[in-house]
Amino acid sequence: MQVPARAHTAITDKALTAESVYQLTLAQSGAVGAICLFSGHVREYDHHLKSGRLTQLHLQYYAGLTETSLNEIVADAHRRWELAWVSVVHRVGSMSAGDTIVVVSVSALHRAAAFDAARFIMDQLKTRALLWKRVTDQDEAIWVDVKASDVDASKSW
Repeated sequence: MQVPARAHTAITDKALTAESVYQLTLAQSGAVGAICLFSGHVREYDHHLKSGRLTQLHLQYYAGLTETSLNEIVADAHRRWELAWVSVVHRVGSMSAGDTIVVVSVSALHRAAAFDAARFIMDQLKTRALLWKRVTDQDEAIWVDVKASDVDASKSW
Protein backbone atom coordinates (compact mmCIF):
# COMPACT_ATOMS: atom_id res chain seq x y z
CA MET A 1 0.00 0.00 0.00
CA GLN A 2 1.22 3.48 -0.90
CA VAL A 3 1.55 6.22 1.70
CA PRO A 4 -1.93 7.75 2.03
CA ALA A 5 -2.47 11.29 0.75
CA ARG A 6 -1.84 13.90 3.44
CA ALA A 7 0.56 11.64 5.29
CA HIS A 8 4.18 10.70 5.81
CA THR A 9 5.30 7.34 7.17
CA ALA A 10 8.85 6.14 7.56
CA ILE A 11 11.04 3.49 9.13
CA THR A 12 14.52 4.63 10.13
CA ASP A 13 17.57 3.22 11.85
CA LYS A 14 18.83 6.75 12.59
CA ALA A 15 18.30 8.81 15.74
CA LEU A 16 14.82 10.30 15.74
CA THR A 17 13.59 13.62 17.10
CA ALA A 18 10.03 14.73 17.74
CA GLU A 19 10.95 18.23 16.57
CA SER A 20 11.70 17.15 12.99
CA VAL A 21 8.39 15.27 12.71
CA TYR A 22 6.49 18.19 14.26
CA GLN A 23 8.05 20.64 11.80
CA LEU A 24 7.02 18.45 8.86
CA THR A 25 3.46 18.27 10.20
CA LEU A 26 3.37 22.02 10.77
CA ALA A 27 4.61 22.71 7.22
CA GLN A 28 2.03 20.35 5.65
CA SER A 29 -1.00 21.21 7.76
CA GLY A 30 -2.03 24.72 6.80
CA ALA A 31 -4.21 26.69 9.22
CA VAL A 32 -5.41 23.90 11.51
CA GLY A 33 -6.71 24.19 15.05
CA ALA A 34 -4.63 21.40 16.58
CA ILE A 35 -1.51 19.32 16.25
CA CYS A 36 -1.16 16.37 18.61
CA LEU A 37 2.36 15.00 18.97
CA PHE A 38 3.25 11.71 20.64
CA SER A 39 6.84 10.68 21.21
CA GLY A 40 7.61 7.20 22.57
CA HIS A 41 10.94 6.45 24.26
CA VAL A 42 12.98 3.48 25.45
CA ARG A 43 12.46 2.90 29.18
CA GLU A 44 15.35 2.00 31.44
CA TYR A 45 13.28 -0.59 33.25
CA ASP A 46 11.80 -3.69 31.59
CA HIS A 47 9.88 -6.27 33.61
CA HIS A 48 10.70 -9.07 31.14
CA LEU A 49 14.33 -9.04 32.30
CA LYS A 50 15.30 -10.69 35.60
CA SER A 51 17.42 -7.68 36.50
CA GLY A 52 14.75 -5.27 35.31
CA ARG A 53 17.52 -3.02 33.94
CA LEU A 54 17.40 -2.69 30.17
CA THR A 55 20.72 -2.02 28.48
CA GLN A 56 19.46 -2.30 24.91
CA LEU A 57 16.20 -2.49 22.98
CA HIS A 58 16.34 -3.94 19.49
CA LEU A 59 13.48 -3.66 16.99
CA GLN A 60 13.50 -5.75 13.83
CA TYR A 61 11.19 -5.17 10.91
CA TYR A 62 10.20 -6.83 7.67
CA ALA A 63 11.18 -4.43 4.86
CA GLY A 64 8.22 -3.55 2.68
CA LEU A 65 5.59 -5.25 4.83
CA THR A 66 6.22 -3.08 7.89
CA GLU A 67 5.88 0.08 5.83
CA THR A 68 2.64 -1.29 4.38
CA SER A 69 1.26 -1.92 7.87
CA LEU A 70 2.09 1.68 8.89
CA ASN A 71 0.36 3.01 5.78
CA GLU A 72 -2.74 0.91 6.45
CA ILE A 73 -2.98 2.22 10.01
CA VAL A 74 -2.66 5.83 8.82
CA ALA A 75 -5.25 5.25 6.09
CA ASP A 76 -7.62 3.84 8.73
CA ALA A 77 -7.12 6.99 10.84
CA HIS A 78 -7.87 9.22 7.85
CA ARG A 79 -11.10 7.26 7.22
CA ARG A 80 -12.23 7.65 10.86
CA TRP A 81 -11.41 11.33 11.40
CA GLU A 82 -11.17 14.46 9.31
CA LEU A 83 -7.41 14.99 9.48
CA ALA A 84 -5.21 17.53 7.77
CA TRP A 85 -1.93 15.59 8.06
CA VAL A 86 -0.46 12.52 9.75
CA SER A 87 3.22 11.72 10.26
CA VAL A 88 4.39 8.40 11.70
CA VAL A 89 8.12 7.71 11.98
CA HIS A 90 9.28 4.52 13.69
CA ARG A 91 12.83 3.66 14.56
CA VAL A 92 14.30 0.17 14.19
CA GLY A 93 17.62 -1.36 15.14
CA SER A 94 19.38 -1.07 18.49
CA MET A 95 18.50 1.65 20.98
CA SER A 96 19.36 2.62 24.53
CA ALA A 97 17.29 4.01 27.40
CA GLY A 98 16.01 7.47 26.58
CA ASP A 99 16.19 7.05 22.79
CA THR A 100 13.10 7.97 20.79
CA ILE A 101 11.38 4.91 19.28
CA VAL A 102 8.37 6.43 17.55
CA VAL A 103 6.87 9.81 16.77
CA VAL A 104 3.24 10.27 15.76
CA SER A 105 2.05 13.73 14.77
CA VAL A 106 -1.55 14.41 13.76
CA SER A 107 -3.12 17.69 12.68
CA ALA A 108 -6.81 18.48 12.40
CA LEU A 109 -9.23 21.38 12.52
CA HIS A 110 -10.24 20.39 16.06
CA ARG A 111 -8.27 18.96 18.99
CA ALA A 112 -10.58 15.99 19.62
CA ALA A 113 -9.87 14.52 16.20
CA ALA A 114 -6.11 15.08 16.57
CA PHE A 115 -6.00 13.51 20.06
CA ASP A 116 -8.23 10.57 19.16
CA ALA A 117 -6.41 9.82 15.91
CA ALA A 118 -2.98 9.95 17.59
CA ARG A 119 -4.12 7.54 20.30
CA PHE A 120 -5.75 5.26 17.70
CA ILE A 121 -2.54 5.19 15.65
CA MET A 122 -0.40 4.31 18.69
CA ASP A 123 -2.84 1.61 19.83
CA GLN A 124 -2.79 0.11 16.35
CA LEU A 125 1.00 0.36 15.99
CA LYS A 126 1.47 -1.75 19.12
CA THR A 127 -0.45 -4.67 17.57
CA ARG A 128 -0.57 -4.25 13.78
CA ALA A 129 2.86 -2.89 12.83
CA LEU A 130 5.17 -5.71 11.82
CA LEU A 131 7.92 -5.09 14.37
CA TRP A 132 9.70 -7.55 16.63
CA LYS A 133 11.14 -6.42 19.98
CA ARG A 134 14.13 -7.82 21.88
CA VAL A 135 15.15 -6.48 25.28
CA THR A 136 18.63 -7.02 26.65
CA ASP A 137 20.51 -6.55 29.91
CA GLN A 138 24.00 -7.64 30.93
CA ASP A 139 22.90 -11.31 31.32
CA GLU A 140 20.04 -12.06 28.94
CA ALA A 141 18.22 -11.13 25.74
CA ILE A 142 14.50 -11.84 25.40
CA TRP A 143 12.11 -11.51 22.46
CA VAL A 144 8.94 -9.85 23.75
CA ASP A 145 5.36 -10.67 22.71
CA VAL A 146 2.57 -8.14 22.36
CA LYS A 147 0.97 -7.37 25.75
CA ALA A 148 -2.66 -8.33 26.36
CA SER A 149 -3.39 -4.74 27.38
CA ASP A 150 -2.12 -3.53 23.99
CA VAL A 151 -4.37 -6.03 22.21
CA ASP A 152 -7.33 -4.82 24.30
CA ALA A 153 -6.54 -1.17 23.50
CA SER A 154 -6.29 -1.94 19.80
CA LYS A 155 -9.60 -3.81 19.79
CA SER A 156 -11.36 -1.02 21.69
CA TRP A 157 -11.51 1.07 18.52
